[in-house]
Amino acid sequence: MKKIIIACTALLMGYGAMAQKAITRTGEVKFEASMPALEEIAATNSTVSAVLDKNTGEIAFLVLVKGFKFKVPLMEEHFNENYMESDKYPKASFKGKIIGYDKNATTEKTYDVEGDLTIHNVTKKVKQKITIKPAGKDTNGTFSFSVKPQDYNIAIPALVKNKIAENVKINGKFTLTEK
Repeated sequence: MKKIIIACTALLMGYGAMAQKAITRTGEVKFEASMPALEEIAATNSTVSAVLDKNTGEIAFLVLVKGFKFKVPLMEEHFNENYMESDKYPKASFKGKIIGYDKNATTEKTYDVEGDLTIHNVTKKVKQKITIKPAGKDTNGTFSFSVKPQDYNIAIPALVKNKIAENVKINGKFTLTEK
């Protein structure tokens, strides 16, 4: 746990030299891997750290895997022990840049964001959409994308393969506060 806290601090402190940064430690990421007419496979993590350099559009997220909460405790246990191996791979992260970010925007805008998504110790280049809405000194944002577990070396046993979606939907929202 101490290593995780140090990693979070290092990620956020790495942006410490930014002239105009906005951060949160209470962002939210939800994922859904349910198949129609089967048991819901979904979880929410409300302890996501994020930082945005408002001058450059560089953005980073850090998600502690054990922070995902399920409705069914046994499902949470299987998620951490069998699929995500969260003791071995305790965090997921994204580090990238919002393309064409306008620090002077006064209305909601949707941008492309490109960067490195790391899950289960596998890093992939990704490009997705992010919506940013200025709110005074705060910056609200949302994103939505999907990932394939096999792309990140997450093994799904044959016994349950037909019960878990091939594309896992990930949605996030955050409010960053200028520091």
